[in-house]
Amino acid sequence: MSTPRNFTLGIEEEYLLVDRESRDLIREAPKTVLAQCESLLGSSVTTEFLQSQIEVGTRVCSSIGEARDHLGYLRRTVADCAADEGLALTAVSTHPFAQWVEQKQTEKDRYQGLARDMQGVSRRMVICGMHVHVCVVDPDLRLDLMNQAAYFVPHLLALSTSSPFWTGLDTGLASYRVAVFDNMPRTGLPNAFASWSEYQRHVDVLVNVGAMADSSMIWWDIRPSARFPTMEMRICDVCTRIDDAIAIAALFQALIHMLYRLRRNNQRWRDYAEMLVAENRWRAQRYGLDGGLIDLGRGELLPYPGLLEEMIELVMPDAEELGSTDEVLSTRDILERGTSAHRQRQVYARAVADGAGHDEALRAVVDALIEESVAGL
Repeated sequence: MSTPRNFTLGIEEEYLLVDRESRDLIREAPKTVLAQCESLLGSSVTTEFLQSQIEVGTRVCSSIGEARDHLGYLRRTVADCAADEGLALTAVSTHPFAQWVEQKQTEKDRYQGLARDMQGVSRRMVICGMHVHVCVVDPDLRLDLMNQAAYFVPHLLALSTSSPFWTGLDTGLASYRVAVFDNMPRTGLPNAFASWSEYQRHVDVLVNVGAMADSSMIWWDIRPSARFPTMEMRICDVCTRIDDAIAIAALFQALIHMLYRLRRNNQRWRDYAEMLVAENRWRAQRYGLDGGLIDLGRGELLPYPGLLEEMIELVMPDAEELGSTDEVLSTRDILERGTSAHRQRQVYARAVADGAGHDEALRAVVDALIEESVAGL
C-alpha cells in the first residue's frame, strides 16, 4: 500500500437506476447488473441503501485530470451494464416522480441496521449524493482545516443542485435532497474541534453508548473520513454533467490547499457562528445560484457570481500548484448554463408549453437526465 500524500483526491457518486420504458425507478435490481459491474470495476462499485441505487468511487488520484478519467470510465461502465438490462443510469439526487413508499431496500446487514434504527426517516432516503475526498495526512491538521472549510459548504452546494422535484412535485427548492437528508441524525454542519483527540472523545461517547457503530455513521456536510486519511465533502448533490462534478471537486481541493497555505503563513480563515453559515446553507438549498449568499465578513447579501469570482481569485495560486486551473475556472460554466436543477425545470416547462401533460413532462425530464448523465464520457 502506498504512503498517503496530502491533496490527492477521490470522488464517490451515487446513481439512480430507471426502467427505460416507464422512466420510473426500478424496485428490484437485477443481480446481473451489479455482477457485471463488479466483474469490470471490482471494488470501485457497490450497492447502496436502496436497490434502485448504485455507488461508484474512484481510486486515489494524484490529479484532477486522473479523477475525471476514472470517474468517466466508472459512469460509462455502469451505464452500459444497466443498458444491457433495459435500464438507464441517472446522475441526479432525486428522481422527478418516483414514490419513496414503493422502493425496496438492499439486503445488507448495515442497511438493515439503519432501517431498524431510523425507521420512517430511512424509508424516505431515495436520494443520492457526491462525496469528494481530499487527503490531509495529519489528523490534527485535518480537523483544523475542516473547521475552516465549513464556511464554504453552502457555496459548493449551490453549484451542484440537482434535486428540485420530489414525488412528482416541484418542491420550490434547488436541493430537496438536503431537506430529506437532514431528517437523519448527525447531519448538517460539523462541530468545530480543537484537536483530533477531542473529536475522537466525542465519537467514543456515541459508540460506547450504542448510538452508532463507528464514525462512518456521522453524516456531516464535511467530515473526517472513517476509512481514509481524508477530509470528505458530502454536501453536494450529484451533478448530472460530469464536467460540473469535476469542476466542483477541483474547487474543493483548491480551497483545502488554500487554507493549508494560509496556515503555513500563520494565517487562517475567520471563524463564524454556525447560525450564520447555516443561513447560507439554507439559501443554497432553497435558491441554488439564484438567491445570493451572505458575505459574512462584510455582512452583506451578494449575488453568487461575484462570490464565485472571489473564490477563484483566492485559490488560483493553489489551482496552479495542483494543476487544476482549467477545472476551477470551469465553475464559471456552471453559472452560464445553470445547474441540473435549472435544466430540469426548463425541460419540464418546455414540455408543458408544447402541450404535454404533467406526467408526460416529468418523463421528458427523466429522458433529459438519462442523456445528460453520459454526455461527454
